[in-house]
Amino acid sequence: MYRRTIYLNDIVKRKSIFLLGPRQTGKSTLLKTVFPDCRYIDLLEADTFRELSAFPESMRQRLTPADRLIIIDEIQKLPSLLDEVQLLIDRNRDLRFILTGSSARRLKRGSANLLGGRALFYNLHPLTSAEVGHERHLDRINRGGLPSILDSSAAQQDLNAYVGTYLKEEIQAEGLTRSIGNFSRVLHFAAQLNAEQVNYTKIGNDAQVPPRTIRDYFQIFSDTLVGHTLPPWRQSKRKAVATDKFYFFDLGVARNLAQIGTIAPGTSDYGKALEHLIFLELLAYRDYLDQDMTLNFWRTTSQLEVDFLVNGAIAIEVKASGRVGASDLRGLKALAEETTLKRQIVVSHEPTGRRIDAVEVMPVADFLAMLWQGRLLSD
Repeated sequence: MYRRTIYLNDIVKRKSIFLLGPRQTGKSTLLKTVFPDCRYIDLLEADTFRELSAFPESMRQRLTPADRLIIIDEIQKLPSLLDEVQLLIDRNRDLRFILTGSSARRLKRGSANLLGGRALFYNLHPLTSAEVGHERHLDRINRGGLPSILDSSAAQQDLNAYVGTYLKEEIQAEGLTRSIGNFSRVLHFAAQLNAEQVNYTKIGNDAQVPPRTIRDYFQIFSDTLVGHTLPPWRQSKRKAVATDKFYFFDLGVARNLAQIGTIAPGTSDYGKALEHLIFLELLAYRDYLDQDMTLNFWRTTSQLEVDFLVNGAIAIEVKASGRVGASDLRGLKALAEETTLKRQIVVSHEPTGRRIDAVEVMPVADFLAMLWQGRLLSD
């Protein structure tokens, strides 16, 4: 059992919460651990689902004055129940709900009541370095961060099963696409281009699926929370690219989908995987602790590039090499000519930190520790 870095006790004191996240990120385990004595409603239980879908008011009728926190698991299974939730919140300002889901598609696409500002939205990500240890980045590059898989003795088989469950229960069962075969092929080709700019035409040609359908599939990736986009920073004098980059939510799942074997330092796949890991860490930190933080990447049409730009002022380049050279700093130097940068950082496999003029070179574990200690923005 890992101690998570999303502090739900503090958040729920202010408002109710939508807690969304892909399957097996640990939502139910976390909630049952942090709130063991609250009322818990699981919509995956067939009898509970049947009763509340036929008589939503029965939830309100069976609550007692002692109930102060109600958890409803898999709320996207029954969006109509949100009308009852709103009614209860409006009648009792001290009552709180935590509403979990593994897909936001029904909530976003349907006419679901999103409670009109009565609830905050949070995403639960796979395990982060703050939760498993800053030195375990190689484990996470290969196994990912799903709690049930990271320490499994059969991680590869578990990853295979996870992908199959996603296709069967999240996509096919919910009727999100007419052709599960086409979707499965696109999922594979999208994983091969993970951490790159999205090229719908290329993926469509590879998967033999029309580009318009590819766009729809990428929206499904986003709605089912298995993919994230990183927008480009475009406040540039040089001509900048306009297309988002795409990252899967978990390193192990992405590796499995791309059918890549074990990734080791020095291999061709390692640099992209390390960049992917840093992105997921930055994303989780933002979602848990600083939702006002902005994340972008910068790339010009002449191929000058910086992997991440935080708040438009902190530039981060990820290099998998053991020695950072002058050529590794070209993107940072070019961006520094475009805008005022508070910090320039290269995350690398150098054994100790050092400075090259204005650039801070630091080992992976040192960067991750600095991030989760809140020192990225404050130092």
